[in-house]
Amino acid sequence: MELERTVSEYNRKVMVAMDVDSREKALALADQIQGSGCWLKVGMELYNAAGAGIIRDLKEKGFPIFLDLKLHDIPNTVESAVRVLAGYGADMLTIHCSGGYDMMARAVQATHEVKKQRNAEERMKIIGITVLTSLDEERLQKDLGVGRTLQDQVVALAELGQKAGIDGVVASAQESSILRQHSGPDFLVITPGIRPKGSETHDQARTLTPREALEAGSSYLVVGRPITQAPDPRQALEQLWN
Repeated sequence: MELERTVSEYNRKVMVAMDVDSREKALALADQIQGSGCWLKVGMELYNAAGAGIIRDLKEKGFPIFLDLKLHDIPNTVESAVRVLAGYGADMLTIHCSGGYDMMARAVQATHEVKKQRNAEERMKIIGITVLTSLDEERLQKDLGVGRTLQDQVVALAELGQKAGIDGVVASAQESSILRQHSGPDFLVITPGIRPKGSETHDQARTLTPREALEAGSSYLVVGRPITQAPDPRQALEQLWN
């Protein structure tokens, strides 16, 4: 498939992982890529270091926010947490599909209720975690005792999440095409483990380049160290597509 888009259009598909340990570092990094069109991913490290206020700080700079907290608890606890987090302005939030149908369904319902209460134009989308990209098939089966193949486990969790009403899943680009077949074109597939050609994979076991991931059917690409640890993060973001 030919991907004839401008750099700006490509950047709207990128979620830059703000894996830093302070509000000051996050804001400094955001300043360097402000106006590029990309998303920012706020994960557990930054959220725990800076608190929920960092979401509003980054939103004020014009970024859409992917809040990657990977909630996984009993349904009532997750539902309550979603109600609180939806009030901070994040555009997407992750929860674990392995928490089960009821947990996911109640999280989705909470976002609809908060949207109605606040008379908001959009609700916070719920994105399910399928199989972490740090896991390969051997670890999935031997360490976690999962009898399915990795691909079958990803598809099964995504299908359960879709039935519960979630908006999409996080999955490796290597599973994107099969997810498209099972879940349709509107279900979001957010892909971590994206590495430009020639870069190190670090702790990611299943990686693809940005163009390969989009061609495979990914909706958004999560990119961290290749951008955030570059001497010029803005330049590194725009060179992803070379």
